[in-house]
Amino acid sequence: MFRTGEFMKLKGKVSLPTKILIGLIIGIIVGLTFGPKATIIEPIGTIFLRLITLVVVPLVFVSLLLGTAGVGDIKKVGRMGLKTLGYFIFTTVLAITVGLILANVVKPGSGLSPEVQARIQQTTESQSSIDLQRIQKPSTIQILVDIIPTNPLKAFAESNMLQIIFMALLFGTVITMIPRDKAQPVLVFLDGLNDAIIQIVHIAMKLAPYGVLALIASVTGKFGINILFTLFKYAVTVIGGLFLYGFFWNTLAVSSFGQMNPVNFFRGVREALLIAFSTSSSSATLPVAIDCLDRIGIKRQYSSFVMPLGATINMDGTALYQGVSAVFIAQLYGIPIGISGQLMIVLMATLASIGAAGVPSAGIITLVMVLKQIGVPLEGLALILGVERLLDMCRTTVNVMGNLACSVVIQRWEKGHL
Repeated sequence: MFRTGEFMKLKGKVSLPTKILIGLIIGIIVGLTFGPKATIIEPIGTIFLRLITLVVVPLVFVSLLLGTAGVGDIKKVGRMGLKTLGYFIFTTVLAITVGLILANVVKPGSGLSPEVQARIQQTTESQSSIDLQRIQKPSTIQILVDIIPTNPLKAFAESNMLQIIFMALLFGTVITMIPRDKAQPVLVFLDGLNDAIIQIVHIAMKLAPYGVLALIASVTGKFGINILFTLFKYAVTVIGGLFLYGFFWNTLAVSSFGQMNPVNFFRGVREALLIAFSTSSSSATLPVAIDCLDRIGIKRQYSSFVMPLGATINMDGTALYQGVSAVFIAQLYGIPIGISGQLMIVLMATLASIGAAGVPSAGIITLVMVLKQIGVPLEGLALILGVERLLDMCRTTVNVMGNLACSVVIQRWEKGHL
């Protein structure tokens, strides 16, 4: 067994991503070895996650404000915003399409024995009805109205990311409109504050290997690996789709649109991807992701603009998962979904992904909209809860990967004025 003392000696001998990966592997071993007892170390992971989450709101506000103000040109801010939004919408639609193609080819909802299917259907209604009672999503119009906060302090207290992003964009734009001698002291203060926030991130990352170990051990101990066998085809379809889309598309985007060596890209951002996989939170990964982009040459005026927006509106991995999940549940219930129904999945999953919280399991909430629209029983959500945590980790990694790639692409486009 790998002793804790030996793990501590790794400091200074191997890179942080390697230590995080080692922590990930040890966590899985601990979870499988000790089962539910492994949850006793979960507080270590919770402390790490809270320390990272602590800086998310101020980092998003300050970095996006600085990024917007640093552009120095309102027209450029608008141009970057449109390019970023267009890129995210395209990748989301592409991801859903990949998911639907795989779901229709593999048919993950078929093949379960009648006994398993009957047992699943007996337990779904009671389990999902409890969860769904708390899931209420406002209308699209109301979401647009609520983007403008009536109480800025409340927006910060509740971590309402859309409102925080709106305020950051608004104040950043306004700063470009006032005389430079008046704006400069504000920018200097915010720049210093941003550096202080990044230092907190560096402190938190020292705990990353142990936090990852504790989080993974807890998840594995609670659910084990047996749950994967029941819905093996579904899990493999989602994970396979996420890998195919995430790796191949982002490799193409970085190399073709971003003019960057994809090997250097993935090597430079691997730390952020490991944190995304471990925490299942795009928002919690923000500080680390921006730091990784710094090291591969992406300027803050681009990364600080794209990454916070991406953590809120870019959910391409989540969208792919929703496409596969909707078809999977429909297949289990014997509900045929034609071309029109699958086009509706594309539309609803795209809309549902925009504004989805960058927190663990947000995809379950947005999946409700998709299932309602195509007439699939919401009770089917309980079918996927057993593997939800693992799939959440995988799709969050793809979400963050897409945000990182977009930062590379936007910087290249802006330099070339495309």
